[in-house]
Amino acid sequence: MRVKTKMGKKWLSILCTVVFLLNILFIANVTNLPKVGAATSNDGVVKIDTSTLIGTNHAHCWYRDKLETALRGIRSWGMNSVRVVLSNGYRWTKIPASEVANIISLSRSLGFRAIVLEVHDTTGYGEDGAACSLAQAVEYWKEIKSVLEGNEDFVIINIGNEPYGNNNYQNWINDTKNAIKALRDAGFKHTIMVDAPNWGQDWSNTMRDNAQSIMEADPLRNLVFSIHMYGVYNTASKVEEYIKSFVEKGLPLVIGEFGHQHTDGDPDEEAIVRYAKQYKIGLFSWSWCGNSSYVGYLDMVNNWDPNNPTPWGQWYKTNAIGAE
Repeated sequence: MRVKTKMGKKWLSILCTVVFLLNILFIANVTNLPKVGAATSNDGVVKIDTSTLIGTNHAHCWYRDKLETALRGIRSWGMNSVRVVLSNGYRWTKIPASEVANIISLSRSLGFRAIVLEVHDTTGYGEDGAACSLAQAVEYWKEIKSVLEGNEDFVIINIGNEPYGNNNYQNWINDTKNAIKALRDAGFKHTIMVDAPNWGQDWSNTMRDNAQSIMEADPLRNLVFSIHMYGVYNTASKVEEYIKSFVEKGLPLVIGEFGHQHTDGDPDEEAIVRYAKQYKIGLFSWSWCGNSSYVGYLDMVNNWDPNNPTPWGQWYKTNAIGAE
């Protein structure tokens, strides 16, 4: 009996040790799990899942005093993401690192799944003489790197908004590859968003036809492509054809901007929302509030008030957000 008791204690001790070690492994694995909205690949790179993102754009660099009002309003509608307009100081007032840190912190506290930060000063480069290059946008990202590190599970870096107009847009290919390389060489591991040329609408299919080589230029393969759908996408067939070209190649795509009207034509907003949901790609309307008078119809709310939607805002709230 005495021998059996000793053996029993021995096995009990071994069992307790095994359970203890398993608990340590379990805790370690739970601690290392990616946060909501992110997925970790086998090499440990955090890749944000953009397929379920739905949000709008907020023109922060022009309305810096409206940040909390805008973000709270956007979130109150049930949107799980927001694309935030920043400036590197080339064309508008530079948004400092401390302010970017506040945007990230506030967005996290409000429960957004992920946010997109973009440099707007690149808009229409090559055609608009006031625009800066992607390389200049990269320098800004490097300058504020300290507040972006540690937020790889939450922040998508949109290198530059609509980084080429309709002149010399073929240069977009190498400029984009070089910008991605520069960011990776600087140590950024974030999901990077790439805007199309041709004022974001890619009517030349430059991004569509070169997307695979752009992806392969990223050593982390952690990119998402962004198309802006305005007047070029005025029929359902055009909308679906463009989206399918990425889906069929297994390349991630989001609609980074779209509206219900535009100065260059009338986009098919119903098709844009329908196919974004059907093919499971992220969707961002333009924009919450504060548009210039000549495109004021793109405001989603009146006077920054989420309880006072415009017709465009009400339509988006009902058909894009409420239909989830």
